[in-house]
Amino acid sequence: MSVNYGSKRVVVGAHYGLRDWIAQRGTALLMAAFTVVLLAQVIFSHGPLSYDLWAGIFSAQWMKVLTLVTIVALGYHAWVGMRDIWMDYVKPVVVRLILQILSIFWLVGCVGYMVQVLWRL
Repeated sequence: MSVNYGSKRVVVGAHYGLRDWIAQRGTALLMAAFTVVLLAQVIFSHGPLSYDLWAGIFSAQWMKVLTLVTIVALGYHAWVGMRDIWMDYVKPVVVRLILQILSIFWLVGCVGYMVQVLWRL
């Protein structure tokens, strides 16, 4: 008599993590690509490292869009990581929900602040 244990599993919650794992790898690749582009801009620029150089790098519209997408990706990357930590290590549901809500507010505030600073350049 063989029993198939997998057919009785109830899929709930974090969808067993594959989607989140892929999302974190994708956002990490985007952040790595942004870092390479930014380093190339700094290394191949002529002149001393100054505010004018940084403002010049971020004055191009494509760089602003890439930076905005990277900031949003960073926020989502951090959210997936923090949510997984709260789900794995905080067992009381109320405490976990409060920590997740506080994490969302904190991350949205951080992303909003970074976007505000970006568009000031």
